Amino acid sequence: ASSQGPNDYLREWKHRTEDYLDMFMAREAPHSDRVCSLCDRDGAYRCHNCFSEPIFCSECCRTQHVRLPFHKISQWNRDFFEESSLTKLGMEYHLSHRGLPCPRNTGGPEEIRREEKDVFDNDSVDMPAIEEFTDDEDSSPTDGTSGHKGMPVVGCIVRVTVVDITGIHYLIIHFCQCTDAPNAEKQLFQMGLFPASFTRPRTAFTFALLNDFALDNVESGTSAMNYYNKLRWRMSSIFPHLVPDRYRELMGVARQWWQLKLLRWNGFAHGRTHPKPGELGLFCLTCPQPRINVALPTKYNEMKPRWLYGHSLVMDGNFKAEHLHPTNPDDEVWLMDGLGFMVGRKRYKAHLAVAMDSMQRSECNNHRAVNQANAFRHKLEATGIGGCACARHGCFVPHSMVDFQKGERQMNMDYALCNVLSYNTQGLETALTFYDVNCQYNKYLLHRTEDSPYLAIPFGMEVIPGIGLWHVHGHQDQCYVRYASNFITGVARIDGEIMETLWAPLNIISPSCRGMSTPHRQECLDYQMNDCNFMKMIRMSIFLCRKYKEAKQGAAESSEAFEKLNESADPDMVTEWQEQETAANASRAEDPSSMDIYEVHLEKGMYRGRRN
Repeated sequence: ASSQGPNDYLREWKHRTEDYLDMFMAREAPHSDRVCSLCDRDGAYRCHNCFSEPIFCSECCRTQHVRLPFHKISQWNRDFFEESSLTKLGMEYHLSHRGLPCPRNTGGPEEIRREEKDVFDNDSVDMPAIEEFTDDEDSSPTDGTSGHKGMPVVGCIVRVTVVDITGIHYLIIHFCQCTDAPNAEKQLFQMGLFPASFTRPRTAFTFALLNDFALDNVESGTSAMNYYNKLRWRMSSIFPHLVPDRYRELMGVARQWWQLKLLRWNGFAHGRTHPKPGELGLFCLTCPQPRINVALPTKYNEMKPRWLYGHSLVMDGNFKAEHLHPTNPDDEVWLMDGLGFMVGRKRYKAHLAVAMDSMQRSECNNHRAVNQANAFRHKLEATGIGGCACARHGCFVPHSMVDFQKGERQMNMDYALCNVLSYNTQGLETALTFYDVNCQYNKYLLHRTEDSPYLAIPFGMEVIPGIGLWHVHGHQDQCYVRYASNFITGVARIDGEIMETLWAPLNIISPSCRGMSTPHRQECLDYQMNDCNFMKMIRMSIFLCRKYKEAKQGAAESSEAFEKLNESADPDMVTEWQEQETAANASRAEDPSSMDIYEVHLEKGMYRGRRN
């Protein structure tokens, strides 16, 4: 049986379909005796979330669900199981006091329960409907009733719409009335319910739901609208449009939830100061970060070369991450501006205001990133995003992602690069950058940084330009030896194209981010990039072990091939080649043409055509 494949099981299934269909239909009816699974009384309620969907009488159903308010139940009406709820069954929930009634809540609920005991304990089909759907989040009764038939308001009792993974529920909530009790919104939060408002909370979201939505968003790109519509379908497969709409509230609370989780994950829940730019974003575990994961040597030598302690970065733009102009930009609320991966807006806008547009035409092949850098689309606030990631492991660098206003302009990428070069790099002397158009971009980089008060390259840091091994073949022939990673000392095996793969998960959520408010879009992109880095982090040990084995084998094979070639060459020529190599590498940063010594020059052979 263990060797059977999926198709073998499907072939067996074809002979069992009728049996399973009969069992499927049999579950729609109760057992003939319809006895409660916990006592000997008649059972009229079935719980669809308890294991095996047991039958309960009303009293046992309430007892069993004192701590399970979000289970869905149905009631037998002599013909079929009809949808019901624990609230209709008379369930009420007390906050604080370990779920017991507050001593200051006297009368009221208990009197109601005694007066309507016959209603709550009656398992007949004449049970009155207590709850009714409403679409008003903060509605509160003004006519002396709580919105439930026969249930007057007693100070601390409110009906709260709770959105959970299992659906949308109405709960009768008893707030604690002790003199030192926190206010209503805090009592809800302490019980794992995130309130949608702070003055008179009538809607709340369970922590489980907020975690589930965050997971769906990063794994499947599920938007808040699609996620909430799924919950509405779960509540009513026939009339989902009649289920209360809490989509707007979900978007707001989800933003608050993401912020809280990022603050906690990054250590800001224990009295630390307000996070600085980029401090709510994870970065690469293995890239050198002085005083974090590496101690710099006092002196570089052959065993500890300078390039071993350098940054390797890849730069790129993504025009799928568009953003429409917001409808009301003056009313937008920023929760994490510049604290994650997207840069802070105020300083970035100040940089753009003084930066000069480059009207440079590509002197290499016809590169669209250069020639169309000033392309403008008036309907979009952002035509895309651009930024940096580490070239070896593909982790986004915090506070390095920028919005494009037109095309992929140098002023945009300058700001991203300068932020990266200053991110946990104190003491590093080299930064290798891969960019599709580095042959043009890097020419006047130093001039642009010197002319701007918002741009700076750390003192003593050398920026080494490179071009990815796929894009470099779209350049002129001379760009290959000048910028390909194969000719850069200490690069190892880096193709410089890894950022192309990082855009794929972002492109899944980009359509839903297109019409968001500007702060919400930034937070959504931040959360997605943070999750991408986290997934790289937890798999880093497996990745490094595999790469180490490949490197060990590759080094042995390369050394053997090199020794054979070296032994066959003239010693004087070898010495001359070494001197040329040293000189070329030394002057490469200032004069990339010095690498032209690696270019292979072939003379065309003579063609002898056939005479007619």
